[in-house]
Amino acid sequence: MEWIVTECVVAAGCQLEISAALIGEDVLLCLQGGERPHLGCVVQTEPRESLSGDGSVSATSSVLNFPGHKDEVVCRWMAEKISKELGKRVVCTGGFHKNGISAEEIREVQMAVEQLTERIVGRLR
Repeated sequence: MEWIVTECVVAAGCQLEISAALIGEDVLLCLQGGERPHLGCVVQTEPRESLSGDGSVSATSSVLNFPGHKDEVVCRWMAEKISKELGKRVVCTGGFHKNGISAEEIREVQMAVEQLTERIVGRLR
């Protein structure tokens, strides 16, 4: 396996990196950053037809969190976005940690994840 896409940015004063690899037709994502990058969760996502009945694509996810970690918020969003956009199964793992992170810095990290995810979708198309 080889990471085919890596996108980096500074968010909340820390490095944030997202890498992607293709495993057959599926996508593996790794998010890492902050003062202590780590594996805080694993998200498994599969695209499916939306329950709204309008023919749009949605995603179903399963999540495993390590106790006390909140990385699911960004990892799940990213996995579901890529799964819906590309119609592929996605597994995402990773973690971002900054001691004493403020609410404003959390929003900054979330916005950075959104921007990097858009870039990754474009590069994987």
